[in-house]
Amino acid sequence: MSSHRQSKKRRYITWGVAGAAVLAGAGIAAQTSMAATTWPAQKTFTGRAFDTCAAPSLTAMKAWNTGFYGAAAVYIGGKNRGCNQPNLTASWVKSVSALGWKLVPLYVGSQPSCGSGGSVKISASTAAAVGKSEADDAVAKAAALGMKAGSPIYLDMEAYDTTNTSCNNAVLTYVRAFDKELHAKTYRAGFYGFTSSSAKAIANATDKTDLPGNLWYALWDKQNTTTADWPFGSTQFTGHSRAHQYMVNSKETRGGYTITVDRDAWDAPVAITG
Repeated sequence: MSSHRQSKKRRYITWGVAGAAVLAGAGIAAQTSMAATTWPAQKTFTGRAFDTCAAPSLTAMKAWNTGFYGAAAVYIGGKNRGCNQPNLTASWVKSVSALGWKLVPLYVGSQPSCGSGGSVKISASTAAAVGKSEADDAVAKAAALGMKAGSPIYLDMEAYDTTNTSCNNAVLTYVRAFDKELHAKTYRAGFYGFTSSSAKAIANATDKTDLPGNLWYALWDKQNTTTADWPFGSTQFTGHSRAHQYMVNSKETRGGYTITVDRDAWDAPVAITG
C-alpha cells in the first residue's frame, strides 16, 4: 500500500520490491496504557478486503458490493496522505456501512528519516510529541467520519532501514506515543508495515509497551491468508489481530466500475460505525 500516500506510481518505482463480521474482545494488547479502561467490544471482520488510494464513489461501492470483498480501507488523514478524498465524508461512511461494507481507517503520519516514503519525516527530538499530536488528529478525523470509540486506527509506516539504530528508535518512540494517545482516547491501535522492515520492527521489538495490538503486514506473495505465510512468532498478534496485504496494483472491474486496488486478507478489527 503505501504510497497511496505518495502516489501508487512512485510507490512501486521506489520499492519495486468476504467473510463475516463478528463482535469480539480480542486484539487488545496487554499494554499499561489500556489496563484501566472499559473498552467497547471489538468489531472484527474476517474475509477479503481491498485498499485503494482514494475512496471510491458511493455508486462504485454499490457496484462492487458483490460479496468478493467485504471491507475497504480508507485513508482518513495524515500529513503524508497521498490522495485527496472528495468522497470520504460522514455521509459516505454511513451509506457504505448501510450497504454492509466494513471500513478500515488508515492514517499516514510522519515517516522514517531513513526511508523514502513521505515528505514529512520523524525527528528523534520531537518523535514523542509529534506522535501524540498526530494521534489526536487521527482520532478527530475518524470521529468526524462517524468512526466511533473502540474503532481501530491503522498507522501507515513505509519501508525504512531498520539497521539504522537511531532512526529505528525514533520510529518506535513515535509509534509508542501515537498508540498511547489512541488508547487514551479509547481507539484501538493498528499498524501497517512491510515484513522486511517496518512491520518487522514492531513484531521484533523487545519492549512491547504501547506498541500496536493489530498488525497489517505487507507481503506480496499472492496468498490470501493471515496464517500460512505469517513471518513472525506464532503466538504474536493472535485473536483476530492480523491482516495481510497480499497483492498490489490489481486492476479489477465489478458492476461496470474499474478500480485499481490492493488485496488484503483480513482477520482484525474494523471501524465501529453503527
